[in-house]
Amino acid sequence: MRIVHTEIFDYPHYEHPDLKIPVVLHKGDQQGYGVSVPDLPGCFSAGDTVTEALDNVQEALALHFEGLVADDVEFPYPQDIDAHMRNPDYSGGIWSVVEFDTAIYLGKAERINITLPKYLLKRIDDQVKRDSRYSSRSGFLASAALRELALGKNE
Repeated sequence: MRIVHTEIFDYPHYEHPDLKIPVVLHKGDQQGYGVSVPDLPGCFSAGDTVTEALDNVQEALALHFEGLVADDVEFPYPQDIDAHMRNPDYSGGIWSVVEFDTAIYLGKAERINITLPKYLLKRIDDQVKRDSRYSSRSGFLASAALRELALGKNE
């Protein structure tokens, strides 16, 4: 599984943002490294090396998102690393960002019919042409909707 920022990628008949998820690594007491995912309480992994620990966090994220789907819980939208760095639980840790593809957890895409002002539609289309993160109008709108829903949740 790959982990990405809120960039759009092609997925069968659907585009949506992959997530860039902040993680913090801690050197273990003995050997190895532990990895915590601050935006997903209870999601953690470990490995003998930094690379192994970051690779293993992919499996932990997959299991966590499977649980969110099974429990019908909204997906969290990751905060910036800066929002977590002030937390004393993570002091002394090494920060990284992993990319995680949530497409398979969002369900089947559905076609909808919407009405937008012509000027707004032109601006969206121009942005899609300029910005390599978006390969379609639908992908842009899905990304914007997910960001807005996440912002509204944090109010």
